[in-house]
Amino acid sequence: MEAMIERCAGLDVHQETVVACVLFGSLDKKPNKEIQTFPTTTSGLLALSDWLSSHKITDAVMESTGVYWKPVWNVIECDFQLILANAQHVKNVPGRKTDVKDAEWLAKLLRSGLIEKNFVPPKEIRDLRDLTRYRKKLIHTRTSERNRIHKILQDANIKLTSVLSDIFGVTGCRIIEALINGEKIGVFELQQMVDSRVKASTTDIAEALNGGIRKHHIDMLRFHWDHINHIDETIEKVVERIDQALIPYQEECELLDTIPGVDKNASAIFIAEMGVDMSVFKSSKHLASWAGVSPGNYESAGKKKTGKTQYGNKSLRTTAVECSMATDRQYNRISAHRKRIMKRQGKSKARIASAHLILTIAYNILKTRQPYQELGPDYVDLEQSKEQKMIQYLKRKGYRIEPTNEQIA
Repeated sequence: MEAMIERCAGLDVHQETVVACVLFGSLDKKPNKEIQTFPTTTSGLLALSDWLSSHKITDAVMESTGVYWKPVWNVIECDFQLILANAQHVKNVPGRKTDVKDAEWLAKLLRSGLIEKNFVPPKEIRDLRDLTRYRKKLIHTRTSERNRIHKILQDANIKLTSVLSDIFGVTGCRIIEALINGEKIGVFELQQMVDSRVKASTTDIAEALNGGIRKHHIDMLRFHWDHINHIDETIEKVVERIDQALIPYQEECELLDTIPGVDKNASAIFIAEMGVDMSVFKSSKHLASWAGVSPGNYESAGKKKTGKTQYGNKSLRTTAVECSMATDRQYNRISAHRKRIMKRQGKSKARIASAHLILTIAYNILKTRQPYQELGPDYVDLEQSKEQKMIQYLKRKGYRIEPTNEQIA
């Protein structure tokens, strides 16, 4: 392998130790090698930084192993050109798996310029990412608690879901709180609780509440209800922190909010996951591939085996898909694109294709600093015209296209 970096290091990171291998020397000769192990405490990582500096190391690489790489990155990122490598892309030869061999292998790959670095956003974006992901986790936890309340009500033969479309709406919450407090709920009491928008009569609701609720059910309802209230309070605090973290990125949020299907929460997740500097991605296609919304590339003997999408940024992918689903009843370019794909390949692939389009639009918006311009649903049909595609292809190849006499006539 041809050497490209004179002084580099490979770091094999674990929970308690970091094995460092440095390679240095002339590019046309076999490099000198030194290996040393350091603890992952702060003093140990500072010693690692000093040791690398003593060898005049310019570049270092480590695998993205869980969260263990983060403390190492935070301590030494200012002193060296760091590369975070995908562990799947830098596997060593089978049968040669030791910490020392792994560190040496990483250093050899880096010296030869064979490692493609992962995207690591700035510290402020990483902090915002922690907040948005935690908010999403809290919402999932709250949904699980609500499902448990559904289960308890069914176990007690309380058929509240049969008369209310959402038992966690205004009326449902009043009834559940009354059940938890052990209050008697009759037709008269329901007249004070039921919102005017509820279609079911108070008699039907009273009949649905005529179940076999026991003290055990009430206790379980109280546990889950208190937990939901606590989660709601925590979500409010997290949202406040997210709003504060987004203050420097208000312009980017407003630009992303112009995309159909993208709301304030989605724009915050977009910024938290992919940052605001699009120069880190070579093109919109690289961003889509990194997010996991691009078709797979697996071909052998001239035959394409599968088009399954590759693993990518799960949070960004799911958010982009949710944004594409939000355009289901809209009349714009994104919804038309999804409907066209859905006719041929089904809903799942159509949603991924729409998510790909949304990320492409977001990439161009952040790169050009221009808001979204709606091209209309007919734009898809125009782009897919066979004649137009052939003409555009020939023009890209340098041909000049002119109409024939028959076409002019």
